[in-house]
Amino acid sequence: MNKKEIQQTILDTLKKAHPPKWGASHTEEKNLFKRFPKHIRGTKQVKKALEELYKLGFINKYKKTGEIHVSLNIRKKKEIEAFLEEEPY
Repeated sequence: MNKKEIQQTILDTLKKAHPPKWGASHTEEKNLFKRFPKHIRGTKQVKKALEELYKLGFINKYKKTGEIHVSLNIRKKKEIEAFLEEEPY
């Protein structure tokens, strides 16, 4: 998987969660990796892709109950939707 596919999978995981993880609705960061094959989970490639999503402002990071929790940034909804529609390179 390339970086773009990983990032789209992470965003898609948050968007398709029940309920969707926008704004104040959040989940533990470790739950983002459950959709990846076991040999990819926790690799540097996945962590770098996630860090880039934080830098782009697509994902908010919170420190809750001693764990990192994440949610999609509601202010970047249009950009996130456009990013998900793009073809992976």
